[in-house]
Amino acid sequence: MTTFADLGLSERALNAVEKLGYDTPTPVQEQAIPYVMEGRDVIAAASTGTGKTAAFLLPTMGSMPSVKRGRRPPRMLVVSPTRELAQQIAHTAMQVGRKTNHFVTTVFGGSSYGPQINEIRRGTDILIATPGRLNDLIDREVVDLGAIEVLVLDEADRMLDMGFLPDVTKIVEQTPTDRQTLLFSATIDESIQNNLGSLLRDPAVVEVSRNGETARTVEQFILPIKNFQKQELLEALLEEKGHERVIVFARTKFRTEECMEALRAAGYQAESIHSDKNQSQRRRALNAFRKGDAKVLVATDVLARGIDVPEVDYVVNFDLPDMPEDYVHRIGRTGRAGEEGLAISFVTRESRKTLREIEHLIGKDLPYMELESFETDPSLIEKGGKDAKGSRRGGGKRGGAGRNEGRNRSRNERGGRREGQRRDRDEARGRDEHDKRRGGAGRPGKSTRTSERGRDAAKANERSTRGFRGDFHTSQEQDKRSRFASRPQKGAKGGRGPSRTDRTDERRGGYRGSNRDERRDERSERRSENSNARNAQQRIRQTAKKHQVNDQAVGPDKPAKFSTYDYSKFVK
Repeated sequence: MTTFADLGLSERALNAVEKLGYDTPTPVQEQAIPYVMEGRDVIAAASTGTGKTAAFLLPTMGSMPSVKRGRRPPRMLVVSPTRELAQQIAHTAMQVGRKTNHFVTTVFGGSSYGPQINEIRRGTDILIATPGRLNDLIDREVVDLGAIEVLVLDEADRMLDMGFLPDVTKIVEQTPTDRQTLLFSATIDESIQNNLGSLLRDPAVVEVSRNGETARTVEQFILPIKNFQKQELLEALLEEKGHERVIVFARTKFRTEECMEALRAAGYQAESIHSDKNQSQRRRALNAFRKGDAKVLVATDVLARGIDVPEVDYVVNFDLPDMPEDYVHRIGRTGRAGEEGLAISFVTRESRKTLREIEHLIGKDLPYMELESFETDPSLIEKGGKDAKGSRRGGGKRGGAGRNEGRNRSRNERGGRREGQRRDRDEARGRDEHDKRRGGAGRPGKSTRTSERGRDAAKANERSTRGFRGDFHTSQEQDKRSRFASRPQKGAKGGRGPSRTDRTDERRGGYRGSNRDERRDERSERRSENSNARNAQQRIRQTAKKHQVNDQAVGPDKPAKFSTYDYSKFVK
């Protein structure tokens, strides 16, 4: 059996191994560490949770000379796609640095610049950063990468998926050309080799597992379900399987918050974590989950690679991910470091296609799980439709989608609605169905919304087509009268009641309320006429001034001098 000492690690690195509690090297460590010790560039692919971080930290930090802290640029740079992953790497690097006498600094977005800039200016040996924040600091001339000896690109496939290729290219251009470059990822495909392969010189390729292979210690099951039953199924699963430490992955931030709030309402200690949370909120949620204050952590795919919590009981895929590769990283949160793990995925009729892609990636069919407290229907994902699968129990032909499958697949390849958009629509339809079952009011129908828009458009058209000669002011008076008339008046039902004078008139056989309304209408009409007259005179004066005509020479009996403009239509 190979030991860490057999790999040629320095004494300081072996002390760090003892500090970390490692017994024997994992396959990726056993194959990658010798190449790193030789100073060669390396491309390494291994499943999540197999020890990739230690595979590049132990040999590099163990062989790097320690220098007293002072104002100096970093000598090793580690670039990771997310801040959670950067913090996870920094945690391990600090443990190693205590034995190798190296200083570690972490910079990432979502936190203030001041403390990070101060740490860099104090001097550091290992800089761990996310691409966006590091480029900001480079533009501010805070970071100098001219002394970098080792460049590590961790989770390179994820950085490409997140669109960080321009940022990574800019960072690499700031480093020396004679550096050592190490590229680590859970999966290696052609896009990585085409986009990042030029950054390495004659690299050694370490491929412990093929693309999409999951940890062998993780048992994987599926539960067929309808969309509106997912929350009920999750609670039944937590009760039957226990919930000491469970991670639930949802596809959107809205679903994450919705699931977490429903769990709390059901009495579970749950926390949520997604990209809308700031750094302090994420840290509090993760710390509560690690300490056991929160039993269930609901997260999105952004954190599928940045959550490093030991002894996770099982992982639940509340929604299947958009990218099949993300499934591998999700279930990699359980069964880490050789421990046994469990992954359970909820599959709806709308997500059958994604399930087939995941099974094709990992190279096996996922079996059903049966719960005693909740009955599921496998026919939901087996029968009907062009995406239907063959029976898993009877050994039917897999992928029997019918003779139109090729035509439909080619249509999808040419373009169309994205799978995620279609799934959002189907999930919304499922929620509406759930609301109807519970007696709740659904969304207004299309005809109702159309009629409302029509009424609004008619009102806007009526306002825009009002005449120029005081019609706007007249409509204001009409609106004022309508508002005044809608108020509860004296003597009206719901009002303050008739005054003493009104009650006296009523005893005498008459009520003056109607006469008062008539007088009010007459006053409003007079005010409107006066306003129209004033407006007409004002327009006459403005027009006369425009044509350089004396105001006194304007009128029906005195035509305007030097002008043929007819003013009679403005005068009543």
